[in-house]
This record gives sequence, structure tokens and C-alpha cells, in this order.
Amino acid sequence: MSPTLLSPALAAQAGQPPPVWVSELVRDVYGLDIGESVALPLAGRQTTFIVAGVWRDYARQNGALVIEREVYAELTGDKTVTDAALWLDPGITAVAVEQQLRDALPGGEWLDIARPDEIRALSLRIFDRSFAATYALEAAAILIGLFGLSSSLSAQVLARRREFGMLRHLGMTRRQIGTMLTLEGLLTSAIGLLVGGALGTLLSLILIHVVNRQSFHWGMALHVPWMALGGFGLAMLALAMLTALLSARQAMGGEVVRAVREDW
Repeated sequence: MSPTLLSPALAAQAGQPPPVWVSELVRDVYGLDIGESVALPLAGRQTTFIVAGVWRDYARQNGALVIEREVYAELTGDKTVTDAALWLDPGITAVAVEQQLRDALPGGEWLDIARPDEIRALSLRIFDRSFAATYALEAAAILIGLFGLSSSLSAQVLARRREFGMLRHLGMTRRQIGTMLTLEGLLTSAIGLLVGGALGTLLSLILIHVVNRQSFHWGMALHVPWMALGGFGLAMLALAMLTALLSARQAMGGEVVRAVREDW
């Protein structure tokens, strides 16, 4: 099965029309599915084909159909070629195949050949430029969240000064109070990460399975980068603990002990 096909191709049988492969958009818009017949205008006449498979096409938003080259040349008499794609066997490198094509074909030095690694690198550069503002907004959101956590803990320290003073009188050390506030900040951050992760997962599913299909008729396979998400979550928890510890230092001063006198 080709890597772009969504399911195994329909097996050819004697007496059937020639096969045609349709993109997801064609399937969704025109209701064509595997095994159905479709008439296509070629060389001034209608020719019947049978849908043999559905494939993912991220290059076009207006749909596309693919038929075998031999069938196309036989029906139209057009044998010109302007584009070709190759699927390499395991162990064969794209660089070696590119050099062989340039050496074997007349005018090979003028061929425009794009290797998968080049296409991927170009696509990632385009996406990075497109989402540069998004990354800046993410950094700003993280800073705002940490500032909010620091402000919240500082407000709690001010509101609970008498409580902390009483705890100091009962024998708790400044380190123990600081550890308690740090754990509170860690728990608050962990709950925020869990809620944010759940909402982010829900939004990504809506984007992939609803928005993407309605806007582009593109289907995508969901891949969750567990390692990257785990590392990001641990980094956020570490920053939250540091922020909470710095904010909690106010609760470890001598003025907190003296605050108990306000109740006497």
C-alpha cells in the first residue's frame, strides 16, 4: 500500500473499468468511495473508471484524481511527462537515485528534483515562520502565568501573616513554611497543567477532525509528542516551584512572627 493511501487499494478484476485514485476532497465533496464508478472526460469523450483508493493530498485544495500513465496515454495519445514521484525501496538513498537520474536522462542537469528531507525542511521553515507570532504569544502566556502565580502566592502570604506567625510560635521553622508554600504552588501549577493539557487536547482534536476537514478537506494522523510534552510540563513545574519559593520568602521573616501581636 502506498504511504499516501488511506486504505489498501481495490484489487483489479477482469472486466472492470480502469482504476482511478481520488483525493480526500474528491471523496468528501462528490461522495466517491472505493468500488464506485465515475465517468471522466478525456480526449473529448466520457470514460468510466472505478475508484480503487483514496489518498491524502496536501498540495491542492481543489481535489485531484490519479490514473495509470499507460491508461492515460492510451486514451488521449498524450505521452508527455512534466512531473514524477518515486517511492524508494528500503536501503536505497535519495541522493544516489537523484545522481543516477541526472546521469541517465538527457538534460538531467536541468531537472528539478526535491528529496523528502528537503521538502520536510522547507515545510518546517515555512511553518516556523508562520507560527513565529504564536511562539511569542506562548512565551508571553507563560510569563504572565508565572507572574500571576507569584502575585497570588504573595497575596496569600500577606493575608496569612498571622497564621504563619502562629505556626512559627508553635515551632515550625522558616524552611518548613517555605516548603509548604512551595508545595502549594506546585499543586496549583500541576492542576493548571492538567486542565490546560485537557483543553489543549480537545482543541487540537477539533482542529484536526472538524476545522481542517471543513476548511481544506484534509485528514491528518494524530501524533502526540509525549517526550516533548513531558519535558515542557516538568520545566513548567520547576519554574512554578522556583516562583513559589521566591514569593514565599516573605513568610519567613521576623515581621511575620511579630504579626501575631496584632491579635493580643
